[in-house]
Amino acid sequence: MEKEILEHGFSFNRRHFLSKLSLGLGSVALGSLLIPDLFKGSGLDESGLNAGIPHFAPKAKRVIYLFQNGAPSQLESFDYKPKLREMNGKELPTSVRGNQRLTGMTANQDSFPLAGSFIDFKQYGESRAWVSDLFPHTAKIVDDICIVKSMFTEAINHDPALTFVQTGSQQGNRPSMGAWLSYGLGSENKNLPAFTVLLSRGIGNGQGVYSKLWTNGFLDSIHQGVQFSKGEDPVLYIRDPEGMDRQARRKMLDNLSALNQLAYDEFGDPEITTKVQQYEMAYRMQTAVPEVMDLSKEPDDVIKLYGPECLVPGTFAANCLLARKLSENGVRFVQLYHQGWDQHGNLPYEITSQAKDVDQASAALVTDLKQRGLLDETLVIWGGEFGRTSYSQGKLTKDNYGRDHHPRCFSIWMAGGGVKPGIVYGDTDDFGYNVIKDPVHVHDFQATVLHQLGLDHEKLIFKHLGRRYRLTDVAGKVVKDILI
Repeated sequence: MEKEILEHGFSFNRRHFLSKLSLGLGSVALGSLLIPDLFKGSGLDESGLNAGIPHFAPKAKRVIYLFQNGAPSQLESFDYKPKLREMNGKELPTSVRGNQRLTGMTANQDSFPLAGSFIDFKQYGESRAWVSDLFPHTAKIVDDICIVKSMFTEAINHDPALTFVQTGSQQGNRPSMGAWLSYGLGSENKNLPAFTVLLSRGIGNGQGVYSKLWTNGFLDSIHQGVQFSKGEDPVLYIRDPEGMDRQARRKMLDNLSALNQLAYDEFGDPEITTKVQQYEMAYRMQTAVPEVMDLSKEPDDVIKLYGPECLVPGTFAANCLLARKLSENGVRFVQLYHQGWDQHGNLPYEITSQAKDVDQASAALVTDLKQRGLLDETLVIWGGEFGRTSYSQGKLTKDNYGRDHHPRCFSIWMAGGGVKPGIVYGDTDDFGYNVIKDPVHVHDFQATVLHQLGLDHEKLIFKHLGRRYRLTDVAGKVVKDILI
């Protein structure tokens, strides 16, 4: 009996495949070269296309997502609002706020005094983009990035907003964006996972991050993000146990694979073969990971570009440099989280420290990729889960204030990967409270990211519990105006 290829809830056998497509041996050979896993369980996705093949020609091959966890204030970064300074201390007009909901932290305030930014802004580049003095390094690369000032979301608190921007749903147990890309495109490097996660933390109020943000959800577990740590073992549990050499490990895995194959033949559970794939990946990572994590061979000019902190494990700068190495080694989706952006109070001091943590390294990553000829094929994203209010949370003083959560508008930037460089897209009102031009919903953003990697967000679907799911749920449109 011919072995059926089973995955994603779809099955077909090799005889049927060859007869229906009338493939000769030459075409089969070519297919196996172009798609190494074509006859090894890749299967078809719900769109009818083989997993690992994009729906159309991609502009980008990989994504590096520099996620600023806690939501950086757009009013101290990329959305210049001089009127807030002019009206500092005056009430936010009720006509501007309307009936928009507030968090429980400010809903009972008697007053909503406007807080002008403590930091100055200047214009840079051919686009004359306004950038705050907190981001001098980013200001130097404005002609390489696209600033989107009109992002908006539906969630007003951290957990649902963070989950929403990463998975397309405010509830948990949905695959994250990196898992969807792993599912849709597979890995470029068989010795490294398609989806990796790096964490760092600033001095501010660190909103937590958790594994549900890089989960595979209902997809096969091979698509889950692999977290790299700053310790001696960057990936836990891949070392050989004490007393076991490489040859013994190989023999053990072969025997384990044979036992799992027996179980698969009896039960047909695809997670059994997925576990075997994970064991094999861990075995290959034993050699690949130490080489990628070794920064000792980086030249002095690269270290200077990222700054001295790039040699300190666990810092944002070190993670940016590792992101470049992982990406150039074929990791499909590299996700960074930098915690500490939740400035409900003491904003001037805390956001200054946070910006210093990330500014140089973020700009260096874009510059480094560009110098290596990798920026065109790598999509770099910088931003958080929502914005901050233009009024002060709590007491507004001459030199101190805080900002509450604000889902109605926030800013991000994108670079490379077929995104137009040197432009500013969208706009908000004079109070930085509402989008007034070219709104971009989170689902629009997600659809655009998938599009740049050659994936139609309406076709990248997975059937689970009788329903067809996708990253963008039932919404989302590609923001074509920001694309080359």
